[in-house]
Parts: sequence; structure tokens; C-alpha cells
Amino acid sequence: MINIEQFDHAGVRITDRDRALKFYEALGFKIHLEVDFDAVIVIKNGNGVEINLVVNGVDLNDGKNILMDVPEKHTGITHIALRVESIIEAMKTLDENDIAISQGPVTFGGDGHVSVFIRDPDRNTIELRGRLEDEDKIPGLEFYDPNA
Repeated sequence: MINIEQFDHAGVRITDRDRALKFYEALGFKIHLEVDFDAVIVIKNGNGVEINLVVNGVDLNDGKNILMDVPEKHTGITHIALRVESIIEAMKTLDENDIAISQGPVTFGGDGHVSVFIRDPDRNTIELRGRLEDEDKIPGLEFYDPNA
């Protein structure tokens, strides 16, 4: 058995360096390492969460994410989930930076968490997940019922 100690980073393929950096900076990430011999930019936030932006993407699907936006269910990683301190504050920051919520806020059952889903400029899906705070202060909160 392999003893995995923790999750290290996610690699996200993008098409436009500057556009992606502006988006991820709104989420609190800054360039940690950028080299000229590879198409990878390592970005980290103040808590050390790391994402590698792979700057060699080509849009072959007219702006669609084939894992999320087409009826066929392709295999692959559909999204990354990032834990946030406050979903209410995260939603305010998204609004202030004109980042649209593509789904949510939604709570999945009784686990005490709430999520919003957003898309980066290349339509990669990111889930921002936080504790279920004061329900009355989360506009549009939906309670997901898989049996409904």
C-alpha cells in the first residue's frame, strides 16, 4: 500500500496566462514560481494551497468543458474543491470581482457544509466549500435532495 500523506496540488490547463492569473488572483493566489523552460506557473495562496497552471491549452470545443458541458459523460476529473473559511465572504468576493456562480449556493445533505461552483476563464470547474453559516445570510441557498 502507498501511504499518501496529503494532497499536494492540482494542475489546471489554461489557454491565456494573463486572463487566468487575474481570475486566480481574485481567489487569493499569487505566482510562486514561473520558469521559462516549461509551460507551468506555480501559484499559491497565503495558506500554501498550490495550483499549477499549465499554459498550453487550446480551445477545441467552442468554449465548452467536455467533462461538464456536454451530454456525453467523458472520464476525467470534473472539478477541484477548495475549502473556504466563510462561504458568505467568498460569495461577496466573487461578486466584487464579477465572477459568476455557475451552481449554488447549495448544501448536499446534512453534513454542515455549503458549496458554490464557479468556472475559470477556460471553463474549468472549481467548488468553493465552506461551513454552513447563518442560513438566512446565504442568498439563494438550495438544499439538495438526491431523492427529489
